[in-house]
Amino acid sequence: MADQLPTGRHARELAETGAPDLASLVEGNEPVILRGYAAHWPLVQAGRVSSRAAADYLLRFDRGRPVTGYVGDAAIRGRFHYDESVTGLNFQTQTLSLRDFMARLLDGGDGSEDMPALYMGSTDLDAYLPGFRVENDLVLSDGLFDRHPPLASIWIGNRTIASAHYDMANNAAICAVGRRRFTLFPPNQIGNLYPGPLAPTPGGQVVSMVDFARPDLDRYPRFADAMGQAVVADLEPGDLLIYPALWWHHVEALEAFNILVNYWWNAAPDYLDTPMDSVMHAMLSLRDRPAAEKQAWRAIFDHYIFGESDAVTAHLPPASHGPLAPLDEAMARRLRAYLLQRLNR
Repeated sequence: MADQLPTGRHARELAETGAPDLASLVEGNEPVILRGYAAHWPLVQAGRVSSRAAADYLLRFDRGRPVTGYVGDAAIRGRFHYDESVTGLNFQTQTLSLRDFMARLLDGGDGSEDMPALYMGSTDLDAYLPGFRVENDLVLSDGLFDRHPPLASIWIGNRTIASAHYDMANNAAICAVGRRRFTLFPPNQIGNLYPGPLAPTPGGQVVSMVDFARPDLDRYPRFADAMGQAVVADLEPGDLLIYPALWWHHVEALEAFNILVNYWWNAAPDYLDTPMDSVMHAMLSLRDRPAAEKQAWRAIFDHYIFGESDAVTAHLPPASHGPLAPLDEAMARRLRAYLLQRLNR
């Protein structure tokens, strides 16, 4: 059925060679590729020699701290997802040394279809490979990462698939070794991607139930509409992909040995809670109310949360604003204490 689907448009590409202005790029609210931006990285250069050369280079920074690896049978075709019951997962978690994980990858040869799927995801570079970023890093000129320190992570595996999901941070992802394909969707496509359960999840975030390689359009008919809005980014070693928070992304590693380095960052103040807490609280307080009440509450949310903040307080004297005023750390603490008291009553 995949041949019945639109193929999506290709991500916009820039020839920028200086330090990227990540803040401006994500404000454009679309994925952008900077071709060959990290081609000078020693890791990228080693990967052009061979997979083993890339592994040997990376292991120079290994301090022996055990990593978490994920292993799936060949039958899952690299797609880390749910089991048939959708109450468990179709892979196992193992704790092992990075050296042993690399050896298993390299021993897998060409990554043919009868090989197990091996994956090490979102591993903190500074904690597990100290010194790596001295030689391989995303350098900015505007001080963005000084103001909003990123989480810099590394992802290693063979021919694996991270099913479509979203993250709550902006992302700058560098394809360092191997090739990858990102298929990205704007946040408003959530319903057309058929999200799975909130728990458990294959990687900490809710994922699409659709098998992109074999989409069942009888079961998931609106997936065709999502593909009509898709943005496809095919990445070669050294390419940098930048996309905004909350964009869904389906990530395919296309070689027997692949490494990706990414930087998550968010410009929101640290004292803000995750909006997902609000979603869960809304399930507790709003979702199952009568339809007319839910529509009324939608208007209230539009006024207080999603509308212009100045319109909420323009008719009130400043001394009376309280939590209606722009949030600061002190007010965040007071609101959190109030909510904890309410939830624990």
